Amino acid sequence: MSHPLDNPIRASLDSRHAALALRSGGVARYPADVAPFLGVADAARDVEAALDVLVPQGDRVYAIGVAPQVARGWQLRHLAELAQMVCPAPVDAGDARDASDIVELGDRHRSDVLELTALVYPHYFRPQTMRLGRYFGLYRDGRLAAMIGERMGTDDWQEISAVCTHPDQLGQGHARRLLAWLTNDVLASGRTPFLHVSPDNHRALRLYEQNGYRTRRGIPFWSLRRIACAD
Repeated sequence: MSHPLDNPIRASLDSRHAALALRSGGVARYPADVAPFLGVADAARDVEAALDVLVPQGDRVYAIGVAPQVARGWQLRHLAELAQMVCPAPVDAGDARDASDIVELGDRHRSDVLELTALVYPHYFRPQTMRLGRYFGLYRDGRLAAMIGERMGTDDWQEISAVCTHPDQLGQGHARRLLAWLTNDVLASGRTPFLHVSPDNHRALRLYEQNGYRTRRGIPFWSLRRIACAD
């Protein structure tokens, strides 16, 4: 039996996010305004008819770990080999327990969240992404200075995502503090936090490693785009 983190999008859509899943045949995806991610259970299965239903012409979706086989009319590109990292033990950081100014972000913060993610995390955050889990932030001088959130997950695993800091607030330790606090909170709930990061993002890798995250495996990251109507 494969590990759920080897196919994290599909594992999430089959468990914690089952109510959000759009399905056809052997394919499941998130609604486009929630997240641009798609999962297949089996890379060898013929799923072109299902893809025709779920991915409109010109749309672009992303897969992690397992990608569908496609033929003419589709463009499948290997974008990167991401580092999939997990943190099995609490972070030993003095301010990881201090949540006095950490704000749980909700509907009234949506415009602030979308403004920050458009600036520093533009490709994967959508207007309804906050439906995927909890999101938290730090405000400084009335502006959202940094944020973090929960994305894919199962009953045993929780992805940490959208670790964002406004460029004017870099170097203040906001991302480190939010990461340590949320990591410990997820662990206290009985789940293990994990995340994905480009190995070329040395700043982020260093942050995660300093907070107890270790690489579980390299995992392929794909984009899939429908470029022509099926015959």
